[in-house]
Amino acid sequence: MTREKRVLQRARISTKKFRQILKYFSLDIEATKIAQLTSLNRNTINKYLRLTRKRIAEECELESPFSGEIEVDESFFGARRTKGKRGRGASGKTIVFGLLKRKGKVYTKVIPNCSRATLQAVIRGKVDIESTIHSDGWRGYNGLVDLGYKKHYRVQHGNDEFANETSHINGIENFWGIAKMRLAKFRGLSKSTFYLHLKECEFRFNHRDKNLYNLLLKIIKKRPLN
Repeated sequence: MTREKRVLQRARISTKKFRQILKYFSLDIEATKIAQLTSLNRNTINKYLRLTRKRIAEECELESPFSGEIEVDESFFGARRTKGKRGRGASGKTIVFGLLKRKGKVYTKVIPNCSRATLQAVIRGKVDIESTIHSDGWRGYNGLVDLGYKKHYRVQHGNDEFANETSHINGIENFWGIAKMRLAKFRGLSKSTFYLHLKECEFRFNHRDKNLYNLLLKIIKKRPLN
């Protein structure tokens, strides 16, 4: 019982069963298949996957401020546009802001809009003042130098420029592609569920060279699921 409490609290399944679930989750096996492999009810699987994703999201939010060469960008997630405005003004989309340290980790945040105040608030909270920031030409990034970020370089996507001698944001754009491809397989997510799946994308990307099962087990032992 002592070992079970280190991983699960008030659980109706054994630690052995949960470790099976976690192993298959780490291997990115879908919930329906995990239910078959573990002989557990799909609702039970969904419950423990949701709790695991919540721990993952909490872990992602604890990331220390980023420093060094930082790429920033926003992206729009949701159903394919049929009518109306494109890009930053598109309706019905979930807006996500991202920071990526080159050759390092990514951080994502769901935001209400792409205004200067919104974007700069995230940057101030997550990017060390001595960092070099790379962005596109969106006006929401105006004024970063006035905030103390003395090195801010831009690539002008509006002029069909995707890289120049001083800047590019290819790294964060690559992450957007990976995340969208992954999330598309779920065929629609509610806003609350979207956040957890987005953070899972972030976590998998940030720890892509690690043993995810061992890492998740360590995290959950530190803060058992309940």
